[in-house]
Amino acid sequence: MSRFALVVIVGLTSGCATVKAGQPNLQPLAFEAGPPAPAVLEENHFSRDRSALGESALKEILAAPVFLEEHARIGVLPVAVRYEIDDVVPVEAAPSTLVDSLEASGLVDLATELSSEWPVDRGVAGLRELAARYRTEYLLLYRHRFVDATRPNPAAVSYLTLIAALFVPGTTVESAGVLEATLFDVKTGTILFTVNERVRGETSSTPLGVDRAEETQHRVLVNEGVKRLSDQVLLRMRRLVASRPVSSDGSVSAAVAR
Repeated sequence: MSRFALVVIVGLTSGCATVKAGQPNLQPLAFEAGPPAPAVLEENHFSRDRSALGESALKEILAAPVFLEEHARIGVLPVAVRYEIDDVVPVEAAPSTLVDSLEASGLVDLATELSSEWPVDRGVAGLRELAARYRTEYLLLYRHRFVDATRPNPAAVSYLTLIAALFVPGTTVESAGVLEATLFDVKTGTILFTVNERVRGETSSTPLGVDRAEETQHRVLVNEGVKRLSDQVLLRMRRLVASRPVSSDGSVSAAVAR
């Protein structure tokens, strides 16, 4: 090979190396990350339920996501007047209907009625203690209330003969009520939702049978309304399930599945 050809080859090789070394190396564009997801609420800020919340605790509670944990256990407890353990005999079938609906829904691992006969304190502290005994993370608190009124109906004209008052249903009994279910998060002391099913009915009675007529009508209205109440409960629980926080890889957050 001639000296001239050798020089040309060396020059071309050096030029290609120079061009290759000088190629621009583009870095991937850096996009600004969005705001971090709010922290899952784990602490109970209501350990002293009669004291006012601090500003930081209030903001933490309101910023935390609201959802239903995976593999949750839920206890259904009737409360007669206030949200506390009471001594009323649970003769109503409504709590059992709610338990059956929850079990059939597949939204929770276990739903159970709770017995308030265990030794617990009153108030919210007693509710949380009872839930801990049953190892249920959530309580569905059920109660119903009624307002009644009576008025004479056309048959009351027969009361001019006093003996008719014993047999003729000349009194109309009107009942208006509300069936209520509240989902209580035992660990955080917060309330996830409350649903109300309003019912109304009327019946006729003799003046002496008004009290019994009211009781019978209440029972009928509760039995008719509890299925609709169950549907409302399941609708909101499905929304809570759909709101579970999801990590970046698409799986449920570890804080949810704890």
